[in-house]
Amino acid sequence: MTTAQTARPAQTAQTARIALVGDRSPHVKSHTRIPHLLDALAHRDGLVLDAYWIPTGEAEAEAAAGTLARFDAVWVLPGSPYASEAGALAAVRVAREEGIPFLGTCGGFQHALLEYARTVCGLPDAAHAENDPEAADLLIAPLACSLVGHEGLVRAEPGSLAESALGAERSMERYHCNYGPSARHLPALTAHGLRLSGHDEDGQVRIAELPGHPFFLATLFQPELQGDGTRPHPILRALASAAVAHAAGRADGPPAEPAATPAEPAATPAGSRSAG
Repeated sequence: MTTAQTARPAQTAQTARIALVGDRSPHVKSHTRIPHLLDALAHRDGLVLDAYWIPTGEAEAEAAAGTLARFDAVWVLPGSPYASEAGALAAVRVAREEGIPFLGTCGGFQHALLEYARTVCGLPDAAHAENDPEAADLLIAPLACSLVGHEGLVRAEPGSLAESALGAERSMERYHCNYGPSARHLPALTAHGLRLSGHDEDGQVRIAELPGHPFFLATLFQPELQGDGTRPHPILRALASAAVAHAAGRADGPPAEPAATPAEPAATPAGSRSAG
């Protein structure tokens, strides 16, 4: 297994390994941004992440084999509908249960809520409208107004992980999605411990986090789309810092190589695709 083909600083205190769970495509802008963001994190912030892409179709097996649990962070990426809903949910569950730093953006946010509803809240029939539009119990439903290409203000709750990661109470964020959480299920999520810690100006949920977890954050917006990619979003720096801390805290030696593809620069997009 070769390492990620990106330049690294000559000296670094710790390298962390991150699983990028998603169906990699040159047509999803966030996917093409990630290799450059990893370089920026290494060179600007000294946060070195060796990244491995794990398709959702393989993630369920990787979770069952224990491979995902050996990473220092898991990022469930945009690009839904995923090839495997079960694979995306398995990745979320491993990170949540094993205390592995986790970030879910856009589709990753939606599936983080779906996993929590099914596994923790006892709502096995909770469904995602993009995957099962005829389902009777939709947790993730079509938005009243599409957020594809939209920018909007997000307010983080004081004292939350969201506020700490953002470094501010308010932030202007970019979206590319058509689906969000149904309001009728939000009380069940919060009653079972999930914190809905960020909202837009209309009070709609845009960030969720899990208190007591080392780092578990999910955003409906896509922090990887901020700016031109040369200055990583504060949330990405926070994830990278959590991953490096996780790597430094491992008591054992380095784990076996994961059965995944090293992250390399993606091809230039030839078209567009929904990345919700």
